[in-house]
Amino acid sequence: VQLQASGGGLVQAGGSPRLSCAASGRTFSENAMGWFRQAPGKEREFVAAVGWSGSTTDYADSVKGRFTISRDNAKVTMYLQMNSLTPEDTAVYYCTCTGYLRSISRKIGDYDYWGQGTLVTVSS
Repeated sequence: VQLQASGGGLVQAGGSPRLSCAASGRTFSENAMGWFRQAPGKEREFVAAVGWSGSTTDYADSVKGRFTISRDNAKVTMYLQMNSLTPEDTAVYYCTCTGYLRSISRKIGDYDYWGQGTLVTVSS
């Protein structure tokens, strides 16, 4: 599986960008997917995850109520709608995918495939 994240850039505080993650190489309709982020000088952290059908989701407390994760299996694409951004959301955002029929997880080690990351910079 190859994952390509896009949609990052420079955003003003309060902005609402949407990240996309396009998958290729094989079907991913029965794999859980997620977003992690890594801010400068910090470890990579969980942001959100979505189950294979799209009906199961999980969010980090820091983004709950502001971010929405979704997927379109027909388009082989996952999304992260981000609202009410603050400078603390500045990070490289990585999309990721588990192995076949795995459940959503907050653990980095539970994901098998990673995209290259897209930088989101939030200006105050």
